[in-house]
Amino acid sequence: MSLRTRVFTALILAVAAAGPSINAQQVSKIAKIGYLAPSTPASVAHLVEAFRQGLRELGYVEGKTVVLEARYAEARVERLPELARELVGLKVDVIVASTDAVIAAVKRETRTIPIVMAPSSDPAQWEAAGAAEGSRPRALPRGVPLEPRRPGQFV
Repeated sequence: MSLRTRVFTALILAVAAAGPSINAQQVSKIAKIGYLAPSTPASVAHLVEAFRQGLRELGYVEGKTVVLEARYAEARVERLPELARELVGLKVDVIVASTDAVIAAVKRETRTIPIVMAPSSDPAQWEAAGAAEGSRPRALPRGVPLEPRRPGQFV
């Protein structure tokens, strides 16, 4: 799966996870998408731009129908919990998590905000962990693995 395809898949999952609150036709509420990366803004700028482009292609207008709240740990993994708490405090509709370490940090901070893994080394581990903890299905992390383990895994 190409990087562009993975980014677009994450975008679709983020929009779907946010549910009715992120309808492009609904102007009364601006949807908030949180994005958390362990790296620097420069190192993932192309991914964030691809995500924004995907939003535009789906009819969303940044600042009018959707807001992207991006946070970066600047290669300091110890900052992830603080940044995850910040996004939860902003009451984002969905959080896009870019690595397993980010997913873990976000998962510790919320049981109600949907988490989209973009990508994860093993989404099944997060889904199983969430189910074991009794998380609501909407709050379970969803995403695609870096490498599919079997044909049709993404279907």
